[in-house]
Amino acid sequence: MITPYGRVTVIKVIIISLLFIALAFISGIILKTIFLLISIFLMLFTLYFFRDPERKIPVLNTGDVISPADGKIVLIKNVSGNGDFFPKAENLIQISIFLSPLNVHVNRIPASGKITYFKYIPGKFVAAFEDIASEKNERTEIGIETYDGFKIFFKQIAGFVARRIVCPVEIGDYVEAGERFGMIKFGSRMDLIFQNNCMIHVKEGDKVIAGVTKIVTLKNHA
Repeated sequence: MITPYGRVTVIKVIIISLLFIALAFISGIILKTIFLLISIFLMLFTLYFFRDPERKIPVLNTGDVISPADGKIVLIKNVSGNGDFFPKAENLIQISIFLSPLNVHVNRIPASGKITYFKYIPGKFVAAFEDIASEKNERTEIGIETYDGFKIFFKQIAGFVARRIVCPVEIGDYVEAGERFGMIKFGSRMDLIFQNNCMIHVKEGDKVIAGVTKIVTLKNHA
């Protein structure tokens, strides 16, 4: 299945590919081969990139948070709140996921609840695996207050190649764990931030699957 978020791009690539095919039929054998190979590559890569496979959402217990993105865990570290969603100086945990151009790029909600914070921030396009991308790059920031009373903050971060973030959600929306909520086109990063009173189920270097892999289990403070 092709994600609706990529249909416009897919249509544009089809038109470009048809132009290359048309050029192939009026060119010599060498150019014909080149044009045909380019058209085939463009079509196959675009269809592969915008694929949107169905996922079986696992049974979630109280406090469970699932991955919002396919990719690789590149960073787990302690951070402090900045006052936007979490109080300033509150001790938090950040887990960062890097998405290569070969990963599925459709994003999924990490936990059921209500969106109470949303902000789009224009910025640079530093390579997404660099830690500074979290604060320097173009991004959307989303905060969810779960039905269990937990708070989860996450960021869709554009990378060096990614120049288009899709995030059709708004403050006040009620969302369910595992449902699709957007994508970052062509290589990117996803950061999750939550209170440090939690059990982490992943480590740096692990591969995760959106809507499937449990990232952490949040716990109530004593």
